[in-house]
Amino acid sequence: MFFRPTIKIPRVTDITVELLKRHNITALILDVDNTLSTHHGEVLTEGLEDWLSYMHKQGIKLTVLSNSKERRVAPFAKKIGLDFISLGLKPLPFGYIRAVKKLGVKRKNAAIVGDQIFTDIIGGNTVGVKTVLLTPIKLEDGWSFKLRRKLEKFLIKHLKIKDTEVL
Repeated sequence: MFFRPTIKIPRVTDITVELLKRHNITALILDVDNTLSTHHGEVLTEGLEDWLSYMHKQGIKLTVLSNSKERRVAPFAKKIGLDFISLGLKPLPFGYIRAVKKLGVKRKNAAIVGDQIFTDIIGGNTVGVKTVLLTPIKLEDGWSFKLRRKLEKFLIKHLKIKDTEVL
């Protein structure tokens, strides 16, 4: 089902190498807003730098894929030392396909990590990468976000999507 994530966990820093190995994931495509920082924020989520360093040391490939413009994504990606794709047009497949090629892995070994079912999860499921749904760091104020979050809450409850057990 296109709405169902492969993995659901609270925060990006809850992703462990053991969890990735269980799902044969060797590369992560990371959303920015409400995944690595608040929506349009610049402050990294707590523990992110250590988590990124650990993932690098464990050989997990990482890149950023965002629907935001380059002027938003480039400084953030530089701050965390990752390559990026801006204007990803999620949930359309183009950005995901570019990210997988950039990472040099097969789609079945990559996962998109993000906070939105209607962009990150649907897009990832459409192109055949695994999907990791996070709890948003901070809920947005805009009416379109509020509507999407309400629909997401309904889907999570209706599809009985529970947090994945992390080792």
